[in-house]
Parts: sequence; C-alpha cells; structure tokens
Amino acid sequence: MKFRFTFPTLVLLAALLAACRSPQFGGSATVTIQVDGAANRFEVPAGSAVSEALASAGVIIGSLDEVEPPLYTIIGDGDTITVTRVVETFETEEIEIPFERQTVRSESIPAGETQLLQAGANGSQELTWRILSKNGEETSRAVVKTVVLKEAAPEVMMVGAQSAFAPLPIPGKLVFLAGGNAWIMESSSANRTPLVTSGDLDGRVFALSPNGAYLLFTRKSKKPAAEQINTLWIIRTNGKGQPVPVSGAANVVHFGGWAPNTTPTFGYSTVEPRAAAPGWQANNDLWRVTISSGVPGTPRNVVEANSGGVYGWWGMTYAWGSDGRLAYARPDEIGFVDQDTGLFRPLMQITPFQTHSDWAWIPPLAWGPDARTLFTVTHAPAPAPIALEDSPFFDLNALSVINDANAQIANHIGMFAYPSASPIRPSGKEKFYQVAFLQAIFPEQSETSRYRVIVMDRDGSNRRTVFPPGDAVGLEPQTPVWAPLPLDGQAGDFIAVVYQGNLWLVDTGSAQAYQITGDGLISRVEWK
Repeated sequence: MKFRFTFPTLVLLAALLAACRSPQFGGSATVTIQVDGAANRFEVPAGSAVSEALASAGVIIGSLDEVEPPLYTIIGDGDTITVTRVVETFETEEIEIPFERQTVRSESIPAGETQLLQAGANGSQELTWRILSKNGEETSRAVVKTVVLKEAAPEVMMVGAQSAFAPLPIPGKLVFLAGGNAWIMESSSANRTPLVTSGDLDGRVFALSPNGAYLLFTRKSKKPAAEQINTLWIIRTNGKGQPVPVSGAANVVHFGGWAPNTTPTFGYSTVEPRAAAPGWQANNDLWRVTISSGVPGTPRNVVEANSGGVYGWWGMTYAWGSDGRLAYARPDEIGFVDQDTGLFRPLMQITPFQTHSDWAWIPPLAWGPDARTLFTVTHAPAPAPIALEDSPFFDLNALSVINDANAQIANHIGMFAYPSASPIRPSGKEKFYQVAFLQAIFPEQSETSRYRVIVMDRDGSNRRTVFPPGDAVGLEPQTPVWAPLPLDGQAGDFIAVVYQGNLWLVDTGSAQAYQITGDGLISRVEWK
C-alpha cells in the first residue's frame, strides 16, 4: 500500500514533530536533592539527567544506593531527587547445633528394656549474615554462609526386641546393615555388637575386608543429592576406633570392594550427581586406596573416567579375583583391567538389555575361589520377532580364565541371579566348591519377579533349591553370602540371606533354614 502526502499535510507533520522534540538546552533548572538527612536546592544546567545533577551537586552515589527518579531520567525545574543510602555489612555468630535422638531396635537386649548406646553431644556452626541498612535503619538480614565447626553426635537409645530364635555358631565375622546402622556377630548369633550407629548408611557399599578386620561402607551425604550422593568410610571391626572417611571419596554408587592384598587395599568407582534421573552420570573410573595404621591413604587412579560403552551413563562394576586379577562388567561386555595401564581387555560381548527406563542392567560377576573361573549372567536371545535387546531371557555362564572356554551351566534364570561361589572345601583327595545363584520364579518377568536360592556344584551338577520353600514367597534380589568355614555337625556349608527384612542362615546340604533376627530391618549382610 502506498501513501501520498500533500504539501499542507507535510507542513502539519513538521509542526507536530517540532512540538514533540526534547526541550532546547540552555539556561538552568532548580532541583531539590534529599540525601544524608538533608534537603538542599541546587542550580543545574537545564536538560540534565539525574546522574549529571548529582555529580554537579557533588553527591557521590554508592553501588548499592537507591535513587529516585532513576539516574537516566531528564529532570526539569522544581523536581526533587531522593537518594537512599544503602549499606551492606556482614556479621558472624557461632550457634549451637542440638543433637538428635534416635531409637534403634536391638535383639541384643530383652524386649521392653532400653539401653543408652551413645550419649548425645551438641555441635556448633558459624553463620555469616548479610545485613542491609537503608539510611541507617536495618531492612533485611539473611544467612549467606554456614560452616559446621563441630558435628552434633546423636543420642542413640537401644530398645529391646529380643526374639526367641535359637542361637547358632558364627565362624569368622558376620556383619549386617539394619536401619542404617552396622552390626557385627561373632562366635554366636546371640552376640551382636553395634559397629556404626549413625543411622545414615545407604548400603550402596557394604564390604568386609578379606580377613574381616575392616568394614568399607557408604554414608548418605548431608548435602542435597544433586550436589553429593554419599561419602565413603572405613571402620575397624574389633570395636576399637571410630569411622574414618576416605579422603576425596564421594558419590560411590556401583562399586566399592577389597583387593586380595596382604596389606588392606580397596577400590571404588564414582559418578557425577545430576538432578535428572537416575540421579547421576557415571564416570566408569576406578580408584585404589591402601590402608596404613588404620588410616586410608591417598586414592590412586587406576582407570581414568571414560564413556563406559553402551548405556555407560548408568555405570559399571569390578571384581577382584583371589590371585589379584581385576574383572569388570558393563552393560555391553565383561573383561579384565590391566591395573598398570588402566586399559580394558574384553573377554565376552554382552547384548545390552533395553530396559525402556532410566536404569541399565549390568551383568553380575563372581570369581571362583581358585581364580580360574568367572561366573556371570548373560543376556540370551529370544525367539523371533522379539528383538535381541528386548529378550527376557538370561543364562548363567562359567568362563574359564585359563583357556577362554565358555560353558552355559543354567538357563532362563533371570537378570538378577547374582552368582556366588563358596570357599574351597576338601573332598577326599580333591578340592571342590559350590555355586549359589538366584532363580527367578517367573523368568520371563525377572525384573519384577521374586527369586529362590539354587545351589550346585561348580560344573552345574547336583542342582537343588535350598531356600525359601516352594510354597513360600520368594526372595528379593541379592547376593547369597557363604560362610567362611563349615559349621560343625551340619550337612553342608551355610549361606546367609536376607528374607523379608530378617537374617536367615541356610544349610545347603539339608536345606534347613534358621531365622536369626526378627526386627525386619536387615538389608545387607557380609561374612568373612
């Protein structure tokens, strides 16, 4: 569309534009400036901005000061400029952190009785306040920094929940995680002693050293999960000393375990916390720490952070054999780690399982006690037209690390079979061991299925179901834990499992099961 203007119209537009122009500069204007408790009149050049008027009046504006009207405003004769002085100061104060009171149910004392397990102690923290004052009057106060000077120690009161379960002999040391606390049994299942009573163990790492002298565990972080998930700690199991943090070790989700060294040595892998599901991005790294005089040394990097293959964002895990070799498992393969170079040597490719969710399946690993065989769960194909990654079938394989032989020893067992090999036992002139694993009750729905414990000889023969009975509810996924030594007068080796929140010991020879606890709080168990 085109517009045509006549000469009279142009003259009218020019007049209007002239009327709308800024006033002509020249002359002066009188303004009142209210600042620092006084109101004074000043002559300033006409057409000045507020900032120019203040400058000509010698008024200096601080970075926090408030000016009305704004500094860029053009002022006119008779206007008033108000300056509000804003002062920022910081104060620190030390305040007390009151201790919390915790109650722990314990079967070590009779029902109805209470016992003070740990006296509470207040902590302290330093608060830094940011204070804003306007024209000398405080208008706001906010905490900008908090430093904990001393952690508060909770008061822990044990409440008796002793049950009538018959005690059993306990060879070695058996530790268990109950309600966020670590306990130890020695000599008898009736002898139960608390190791860590902070109530914040998250169970992601809960591992006894090979000789049972140390417990490696993770504690929930007090920081937001998007900043830090947990921290890694050790404690002696002899009841002497307090938990000791591992320097710089945090966000340990998938792996924390012990090497078979004479000098206590452990490793761990880390993740980076994220706000989005699943809550982290895996580093797929490996750090190694040696303990000296009960104190963990500086972590040494063995495997650099890496992508971790298919679904590497979820993470990977590791397992040391009794000969010191280190195996790894990730969603698409298993293999060995060169501990000098940190490089991976693949042993078997695994078809990744497509979960169609925000988690990934990692093949579980278990070394035979002679370090000649690796037991693992593999993802088996399904009949067409089911895609390989969607197959619901999983098999148990035994991989020889001597000659690379691969034998399938059980099929359709479920994705959470978690094989576990017993210690070597003498049998006549030979030595043998057994393998326990979990069999899914519904193998084609093994992600949500309950499981039963199967025990067999290492070659897959002599297979039998030992727990729980066929007419009982199955187990939640877990790794069966073998007793380090046989129990006198029993038919076979014992394994420890958690069933419906309680600790059970099962004789693998007779399938006789013994309930040890009754508080329903058990979530992890280790036995060395």
